[in-house]
Amino acid sequence: MIVVFAMAGVIWGIGAAMKAPKQARWIMIGLLLTGVIAINLILPDGHPMREGLGGDARLWLLILAFAGLTLAYRTGLRRLRSRVVDQAPPPPVAGTGAPSDAELRRYARHIALREVGGPGQMALRRARVLVVGAGGLGSPVIQYLAAAGVGTLGIIDDDTVDATNLHRQVIFRSDDVDEPKAIAAAQAASALNPYITVKPYNRRLTADIAPELVADYDLVLDGTDNFATRYLVNATCVAAEIPLIAAAITQWEGQISLYDPARGGPCFQCLFPEAPDPALVPTCAEAGVIGPLPGVIGTMMAVEAIKYLTQAGEGLRGRLMIYDALYADTRLIAADRREDCPVCGG
Repeated sequence: MIVVFAMAGVIWGIGAAMKAPKQARWIMIGLLLTGVIAINLILPDGHPMREGLGGDARLWLLILAFAGLTLAYRTGLRRLRSRVVDQAPPPPVAGTGAPSDAELRRYARHIALREVGGPGQMALRRARVLVVGAGGLGSPVIQYLAAAGVGTLGIIDDDTVDATNLHRQVIFRSDDVDEPKAIAAAQAASALNPYITVKPYNRRLTADIAPELVADYDLVLDGTDNFATRYLVNATCVAAEIPLIAAAITQWEGQISLYDPARGGPCFQCLFPEAPDPALVPTCAEAGVIGPLPGVIGTMMAVEAIKYLTQAGEGLRGRLMIYDALYADTRLIAADRREDCPVCGG
């Protein structure tokens, strides 16, 4: 039996090293157990191989059944939690009524800023912001916008927390592994600031739901890691005339801009007309990423969002900021709207 458990451990370890999905690793271990059961059924009593594998198929059948029941229970519980969140009645509208003394004390350092003040903090309190992606960039965005008092914070993500996320997605804890990111992030944001409304959407953003969802918000922040979703978010925001703050990171470098063609700026597709070859833009899993980088760029996203909502300072509309952490270099590149852009041009 020890040999079988050792083989299962090797399979799991190799799968983890190769970044194989957990489902694939469980399937391989299941095939291993199936083979062990078959050997115990086929070989005669007393056969050395059968004895070395426990000598009785019923023991392995019990182990396999227990593992299957545990997996089914976890899957069912996760789906039930998602269904409860999706079907829950809408929370009360945030930002209504006069702020309490506790809120005024909480936001006192914001209110003391000349560029924000009381009117700016009330604008944050009334604001509705949608965060697409609760990963590396979404983590600091959600934390800082929640702490800043953004009245309604929407979070959409269909992924679950993985142990490899924890070195950079600091909104999550070890106990959140295998939990839906949208729900875990929403719980963290609500714990951070009970005076805001957090709305998690544990699902992928698709073309059939994007227009209706985005229309409920004043500002969208996109921190996703694939071009298909980025183009979808951009097109939806352009159609709804809602500003979009989007950023991306890889290895040691990040970039961020405010895309707002309704107010004279370019859209995302003006700057990136076509998605690059995937081989030229490896994912974080493929190329790696330094842990604090998403925090740097994600925090910049939160700052730009607060500036936009409070009308403070000068934002990144029409400018692309590129940050190189490895060489401590920051560049600003002018970004113009393209008249031939298929999304916002003409």
